[in-house]
Amino acid sequence: MNREELPPTVTPGELSPEHPRGLMARFRNYFLTGLVVAGPIAITFYLTWWFVTWVDGLVRPFVPAAYRPETYLPFGLPGSGLIVAVIALTLLGFLTANLIGRKLVDFGERLLGRMPVVRAIYRSLKQVFETLFSGNGSSFRRVGLVEFPSPGMWSIVLISQAPSAEIANKLASQEEHISVFLPCAPNPTTGFFFYVPKSKIIEVEMSTEDAATLIMSCGVVQPGSDQQKKIAALAGMANAARVATTAALQPQPAKVD
Repeated sequence: MNREELPPTVTPGELSPEHPRGLMARFRNYFLTGLVVAGPIAITFYLTWWFVTWVDGLVRPFVPAAYRPETYLPFGLPGSGLIVAVIALTLLGFLTANLIGRKLVDFGERLLGRMPVVRAIYRSLKQVFETLFSGNGSSFRRVGLVEFPSPGMWSIVLISQAPSAEIANKLASQEEHISVFLPCAPNPTTGFFFYVPKSKIIEVEMSTEDAATLIMSCGVVQPGSDQQKKIAALAGMANAARVATTAALQPQPAKVD
């Protein structure tokens, strides 16, 4: 096909090598968007499946063979151990709530309190579980901002409890302090724990779930934003990272003197 045979609606510029690039760019953006949508779902299902099978592996040895579903079914039933664990923990909580249960728990705690190494581990874990799962606790339910790592730079922190009297007396300040946890991005399970003056914390109206999402997305997904905007923002972030990596790998043209 020569220039004279082109249709009136087609220009020579539309047949340039740039046209396939536009098609590939759209394909790449669609792929990244699909990856952003399917990735969290797949990881959530994988983690849920891993947790269910892990609990099943712990509980199944304690269940008699006559009460296991796979004894009567030609296939295993995932989650049966988890159901048994939930029922057992609920019954344990019910029994602990009465007088006899409290006596047994006190006896067990006194027994563990006499073991040198186990005593410290048990007491620490008990305090952590009571703080995290108590209905009236306030630890890690409030979100704030502190200047970190330098003045003028603000980081999101999860507000915990006030320091103990011994630590408060050692702090070289008359101002009230509070303990905070600063999660790292994009993995909020790691971070920094420190005491900071209460006046240096700016408390914000944000849930801990929104704070975790903001940290894991490195600020791309903002709390309260539309779901489609979140997906487009994540896809744009992935595309920008790909472009930056491609540009860094391309050879630089030689300078001409």
